[in-house]
Amino acid sequence: MEGGRRKGHDGAVETTEDGHFVVIEGRRWRATDPAIPEDEAARLRRALMAARRDVGAALRAGEDTAPARARVQAAKVALGERGTPWWEQTLDQRRERWEQGLRDLA
Repeated sequence: MEGGRRKGHDGAVETTEDGHFVVIEGRRWRATDPAIPEDEAARLRRALMAARRDVGAALRAGEDTAPARARVQAAKVALGERGTPWWEQTLDQRRERWEQGLRDLA
């Protein structure tokens, strides 16, 4: 069976049939929780990218990367890409996860 395609922030990406994973260059990655409203998912992605930039800046400066890496983890969990799989959570649990992430990353 084949997966589908869905629109990502940079174009169409291949997904597994169940929608749980995206496939990039032959490798499966957990998909963002599709129940997250787009505006909130965009805020979480912006926080994720800022945290990733901060990891790089800390590495270049020879500083501790732990605070920035913790923000990367928080954003990935909020997006449903790490932690308890979103498809194993109720809609209320999923909403609490991303709303908590938005609060933590604000």
